[in-house]
Amino acid sequence: MEFTIGGRLEVSITPADVGKRVSVRRRTDGGGTGAQFTDVVGVLTSWNNDVLSITRKSGESVHIVESSLVAGKVVPAAPARRRGPAASFGELASVTARAWQPVESEALGDWRLRAAGGFTRRANSALPLGDPGLPVGEALGRVRDWYEERGLPAYVQTATGAEGTQEPLCAELERHGWRREVSAEVRIAALAPVGDLRAEVRAVRLTREPDAAWLARYQRFSTPGPHVRRVLGSGPSVWFATVPGDADADPAAPPAAIGRCVVDGRWAGFMAVEVAPEQRRRGLATTVMAALARRALDEGASAAWLQVEEDNEGARALYDGMGFAAHHRYHHYRSA
Repeated sequence: MEFTIGGRLEVSITPADVGKRVSVRRRTDGGGTGAQFTDVVGVLTSWNNDVLSITRKSGESVHIVESSLVAGKVVPAAPARRRGPAASFGELASVTARAWQPVESEALGDWRLRAAGGFTRRANSALPLGDPGLPVGEALGRVRDWYEERGLPAYVQTATGAEGTQEPLCAELERHGWRREVSAEVRIAALAPVGDLRAEVRAVRLTREPDAAWLARYQRFSTPGPHVRRVLGSGPSVWFATVPGDADADPAAPPAAIGRCVVDGRWAGFMAVEVAPEQRRRGLATTVMAALARRALDEGASAAWLQVEEDNEGARALYDGMGFAAHHRYHHYRSA
């Protein structure tokens, strides 16, 4: 990042730039001979009492003492993607929420409180897409009370790393004692190349509901109950994919692989793609994805999205090969 202006370093940001994307360089060793420097890029979320707070696209907040700054400037938003579908954060946030709906929900201004008996954080967290109609601190108190009434931990789902995401809210959550537990990427791609993957899709069985065999393979099905099926079955057009196990060796063998897809207008969302440990490295995840993509293409979809946790290196490599690229990150903050 080039900081020089007229051949010299300059701090050209002020507290008036809170809310803008900035790039700063700070001294990290207290000055003197052999000074060391660190660059930070992100959204300037506060500047109080001579301390700056910058929230990176990863969701991490960095606090910088003003006196350590040696350079800083406002920078444009990250460049638009050059491949795959165009998508705003607002559009994707709504699409992803419709693909994983709670059993119970309630509005708090423009925020949405969601619960499903504790089955997954996505279905049991507040989705803050707008103004809660209250000061944030008061709104977070309402969130805590709502989940406490249901015997659930209080979570808020936020997003960072794209135009219109929620870096200021992440910083506000941290100031109120909430802590980030899990982060993941939302990735997008053109759908047709996924459907064109070379795969033996005839081995895949597609159904509208998950049967007992599908649920037996699903790793998150540890607390069976009607709420699990309701969440899994939610969405505009839901499909479940199953690759049968080895019936010759064991007629009751659970599936070799499964997957779930939700078609919503131009978007097809892929979830719960799982392969039995002994069946891995046979291309079954690709087979499941291709079969679901072809079904979604038949329904008029043209774009794909999925969510992958940042430490799932195997899945990230698979999706890289399919053309999926990160659009933004999402995080779950838990009340202290």
